[in-house]
Amino acid sequence: MKFLLDAHLPPSLRKVFASAGHDAIHTLELPHKNASRDGILNEVSMKEHRVVVTKDTDFYYSHLLHGRPWKLVLVRTGNMGLSETKRLFSTHLAAITEALESCTLVEIDKQTVSVVA
Repeated sequence: MKFLLDAHLPPSLRKVFASAGHDAIHTLELPHKNASRDGILNEVSMKEHRVVVTKDTDFYYSHLLHGRPWKLVLVRTGNMGLSETKRLFSTHLAAITEALESCTLVEIDKQTVSVVA
């Protein structure tokens, strides 16, 4: 599965996805880096079938109303340290990818992975 990590998430989180066999890029790899607008992330997501992973609820509403981005993981954890964030995704990445096989919107908090749509 292919992922696009938003600017609010650490770039080193890509390694967690890569170690599980996934293709993950961070906004820092886009032409406008972390200044990339939401519309650009949506375009990349739709064109490359990448799941946007973000803390930004604007993507949540865009996905529900317009079906953009292609698929979405909304992170609802508040601020967390790097090691805690990596541990969270290492623990739940299999459940996230499994859910994304049959749905388009997943929320993750500090304890659970929830299918929304």
